[in-house]
Amino acid sequence: MTPPSQLFIRDTHASTVHLPAGAWVTVLDGLCSYFSTVSRAQWLDRIARGRVLDGQGSAITPDTPYRAGLRIHYYREVADEVPIPFTETVLHVDEHLVVADKPHFLPVTPAGGFVEQTLLRRLIRRLDNPELVPLHRIDRLTAGLVLFSANRASRAQYQALFRERNIDKRYEALAPALPGLVFPLLRHSRIVAGEPFFRMQEVDGEPNSETRIEVIQFGEDGWRYALHPVTGRKHQLRVHMAALGAPIIGDTLYPVLAGESADDHQLPLKLLAHSLAFLDPLTGKSRRFESRLSL
Repeated sequence: MTPPSQLFIRDTHASTVHLPAGAWVTVLDGLCSYFSTVSRAQWLDRIARGRVLDGQGSAITPDTPYRAGLRIHYYREVADEVPIPFTETVLHVDEHLVVADKPHFLPVTPAGGFVEQTLLRRLIRRLDNPELVPLHRIDRLTAGLVLFSANRASRAQYQALFRERNIDKRYEALAPALPGLVFPLLRHSRIVAGEPFFRMQEVDGEPNSETRIEVIQFGEDGWRYALHPVTGRKHQLRVHMAALGAPIIGDTLYPVLAGESADDHQLPLKLLAHSLAFLDPLTGKSRRFESRLSL
């Protein structure tokens, strides 16, 4: 029988906390104090199921002594998580890389009320590879390509592609027409966190974001744009398009924050991570992946 800790490690990516200095007697006492929104009963249930581990991957017990600096791994859980009724497509798998086509509304990694219903979690189960790590992120409401490292030995080389901007990322978006502007154009601006915390905003100052924008189709109800982000600021494409006067169709954050409501699966954000192209750092060969989804 596989030990609980091994099941845990293969089952998901854990969250980690280093226990701060404190006078608690047990790790359980410290966790209850540190995470005040998680009840003691919930921690006891997780511990009983081998879902809380020490730095060596061994399951703790309710009596494990508290020690400042101890590394604790735990599995985030969300009660009654709502299923997302769309399925990802795996476009490519090899020893080093996995490329997936993510549907609208599916988060890439666990956050907030999503744990099981994430692209990472689904792929770990589907491919039986707990080593998977996303090399970049796209918004939950954005559809399209996400590139994963499948092998920790080569991970740094592929991460460097994004860090050093040696990868060509192309998005497509549907948005209102901008007949008064000349395309292609470059949008430079300074993007910082706004209010509320999950929205971004443009402010005066040294630009920290850049997007190249082209028009690839003219329509009566709007235009289709190709968006090439040079930098990767949070919500960059959505902020830039809204600032130009053409918010992406279906955007509930920009330029105006819509009222809080459940996802409307009939009205997705019209933004697609369409293609990724780069020179493979291991082979030197050109590689290109293209989404099979459309807007």
